[in-house]
Amino acid sequence: MDILKLIEEAYEAKKYSYAPYSKFHVGAALLTASGKIYKGCNIENAAYSPTNCAERTAFFKAVSEGEKDFCAIAIVGDKEEFLTPCGVCRQVMQEFCDEKTFQIVSARTKTDYKIYTLEALFPGAFSVKNL
Repeated sequence: MDILKLIEEAYEAKKYSYAPYSKFHVGAALLTASGKIYKGCNIENAAYSPTNCAERTAFFKAVSEGEKDFCAIAIVGDKEEFLTPCGVCRQVMQEFCDEKTFQIVSARTKTDYKIYTLEALFPGAFSVKNL
């Protein structure tokens, strides 16, 4: 996996962010097992509830095109901090990803990043095993 390319793609996705209310722009790049990258950005709405995070945008694009096997996602934003996915995005990741191997790359810059597993960020997650 080329982490720097994945981060670069997330920055490219961030350019399309629609964040007129929060002014907080986020981009994500989701890597499939076949090597394809799906990009997503956050899309806000005046009613707030319909707002969609960059991570979910990337996942929903990929799943809607038949992809269901994912390796990693890179997330970038406007802050100087390392961003991690919100709880709703973590739950979507849990639905489609192996919690032990799926990597979440949180980048402050194109070369300053941290890598987490889904399991580390979402311990005790609700999954199909709980049904």
